[in-house]
Amino acid sequence: MATELWEATASELARMVRTKQASPLEIVQALLARIDAVEERVQAWETIDRDGALKTAPDVRSAVDLPMRGVPVGIKDIYLTGGLRTTASFPPFASFVPDHEAEAVMRLRRAGCIVLGKAVTTQFALADPPRTRNPWNPERTPGGSSSGSAAAVAARMTPLALGSQTKGSVLRPAAYCGVVGFKPTFGRVSRRNVFPLAWSFDTVGWLCRSVEDGALALSVLAGHDPADPSSSGRPVDDYLAAYEAPRAKPPKLGLVTDFFERAQPGVREHVRTTARRFESAGAELVELKLPLDFDMVSAAHDVIMHSETAAVHRQLFQREKDGYAPNLRATIETGALIPAVSYVQAQRIRRRFRNAMAPVLAQVDALLTPTASNVAPSRETTGDTRFQALWTQLGLPAISLPSGLNEEGLPNAVQLAGRPFEESALLSVARWAEDVLGPMPAPPL
Repeated sequence: MATELWEATASELARMVRTKQASPLEIVQALLARIDAVEERVQAWETIDRDGALKTAPDVRSAVDLPMRGVPVGIKDIYLTGGLRTTASFPPFASFVPDHEAEAVMRLRRAGCIVLGKAVTTQFALADPPRTRNPWNPERTPGGSSSGSAAAVAARMTPLALGSQTKGSVLRPAAYCGVVGFKPTFGRVSRRNVFPLAWSFDTVGWLCRSVEDGALALSVLAGHDPADPSSSGRPVDDYLAAYEAPRAKPPKLGLVTDFFERAQPGVREHVRTTARRFESAGAELVELKLPLDFDMVSAAHDVIMHSETAAVHRQLFQREKDGYAPNLRATIETGALIPAVSYVQAQRIRRRFRNAMAPVLAQVDALLTPTASNVAPSRETTGDTRFQALWTQLGLPAISLPSGLNEEGLPNAVQLAGRPFEESALLSVARWAEDVLGPMPAPPL
């Protein structure tokens, strides 16, 4: 159990409020004090809504039945927030204050959450390195594009923060910063009023510090939104019940060897060692190969993403070209040159990949891979996206779990992926794995 309020997880804080061990105002004050203490070193926040959070805290005190009552959250700065600046790290939007907000933010507020502010993002959630620093080592990247969200959660400035994933921008920052990252199935959570990057990939996700927190957030955020054309109408499970239910037996895990072949030696050995720990705890391990060539499906993802990004930004890019960061500008300009036939062919490869993966996924309870090919690299990059992007391409639910520190004191992580819309099953496996792995320490801030 946390000794300070700012050390507590979202689930612990929600329980403290319910049992009157702490008030929402006390929690907000504790986290604002933590932000004051470490933000200068981490630079995770674009906007801190100090006044708004302090004013909101007393208002949620009497709403006793809200599942996340009094839990402070951070919001990636591509989510529209009514009355609160939303910049997408784009200079022409530096003063943009929307009068409406993202459905995901509204659902968090209705559940009793208190918005602390907007977390730094790479520009429009692409690959240009952010100013945010990795809390474990300021010379290393926190990852992108949910850089501020991951760093703020790792640095204990907020217990939970919204991110988004178009290639790997929830799972990779989670891995590099030593926290839990959760990406649900494509369409499971509404994307309404979130700045798009690539329509057929963009997925709402979140960063937190426990699998329980991941389940809690999903229980609040999941569900059909008729105003979002990509939103699924599939029924929503009781995700907290799935998390809490004891497993009948340890899981069957599929080790996807294509990932291990491409991982750096230290990461490869760490995840192999972690897999053996799971096996010693009772898990059944099965080595699997991808049914299609790894590099081919990765290239298909790039073609689709470049094309859709160019389409998303076509009009704004014509008006505000000088405001675009170099990597995003190059992506748009490249995407505009990709012929339609290449885009269609890439989508066909994607469909083949999805169909071929169905029997692979049916063999196991979850797929187990390194979250990224490397630990956090230098700040000139946001890291290797390939290992997360394959699951984004298929729309699969996936979770990154911190799995210890390497010899340099940087976080390692493993990634679990499950079948579409079977988040309950994935959460059950993830909880089992988290119990085997044990707690992750805080960074030395």
